[in-house]
Amino acid sequence: MNAPLRFNEALLIADRAFQPFQCVAWSPQNGTDAISLTVIDRTSTRALNRTQLSSLTYSDPAQLAQALIASREELSRQGYTLAPWSMPE
Repeated sequence: MNAPLRFNEALLIADRAFQPFQCVAWSPQNGTDAISLTVIDRTSTRALNRTQLSSLTYSDPAQLAQALIASREELSRQGYTLAPWSMPE
């Protein structure tokens, strides 16, 4: 996957990266093109991880993969088990 990602594509990829948990995304209203991702527990009551991605990061497949892998590793260090995942090609 070498072509730049669109916003919605990046969100779908991020959602799949954090299964079985839920990934909620929003765009802060601060005039930037950044998105914030929050991984929440299965009961939707507790945030497990928060990440902010610039448009340069989420539109570049390699940078998005690195950011998602780093977030997954952080969750694993905290003791959470995620479903297997790899960046789509």
